[in-house]
Amino acid sequence: MCYTYVLRSDRDKRFYTGAARDLRARMKLHAKGRVRSTAHRRPLTLIYHEACQGIDDAFRRERFLKTGKGKRFLPKLERD
Repeated sequence: MCYTYVLRSDRDKRFYTGAARDLRARMKLHAKGRVRSTAHRRPLTLIYHEACQGIDDAFRRERFLKTGKGKRFLPKLERD
């Protein structure tokens, strides 16, 4: 199973969207600062994740969440 996920930086309140085959392992990498794009933005909070059938679906969903329409969806997640 593959996943698309959204993290929110507690430091700068910005979002990071990603896709992974193993979400738990990927979250550990983020927490340890081993992901270059989020290392300086720690601590991070997982605010959203969804399971996808394959890695292609996960990357397609990630691309959507990075578009204008997808970005408008993200603040709504924090209210729920």
